[in-house]
Amino acid sequence: MNDEQLRQLASFRHDLRQFHRYSEQACAAQGLSTQHYQALLALKAAGRAAPVTVSLLAQLLHIKHNSAVGLVDRMESFGLAARRPSQADRRSVVVEITAVGRQQLRRLADAHWRELRRVAPAFLHHFGVFAQARAVRR
Repeated sequence: MNDEQLRQLASFRHDLRQFHRYSEQACAAQGLSTQHYQALLALKAAGRAAPVTVSLLAQLLHIKHNSAVGLVDRMESFGLAARRPSQADRRSVVVEITAVGRQQLRRLADAHWRELRRVAPAFLHHFGVFAQARAVRR
């Protein structure tokens, strides 16, 4: 890897971190963490395709099961999500987004979408540079 590629990688990492920082601030302004927001996104994105168990939520968020249990506990205390026993497997618990959770998600997703549209040109530039570098290596 040459110096220019390292600079491009550092620049991309900086832009990613900047977007993540935006996300932290937007979530905090709503009284939530980015993990709450990511969990709400995962629950909503799964939709009706399959019930989201605590185990599946842990997989989707790349966290340990016990961390997902704590996250769901906190989400329930904020009224964002609710647990119910799984009808398919009595050993599992299904996590569902509540009306309050949907409302919070809508606000945060709108804000994130606006920010992503704002920073999209920088990300597209990085992707173009990375694709070009990949083509040169072939």
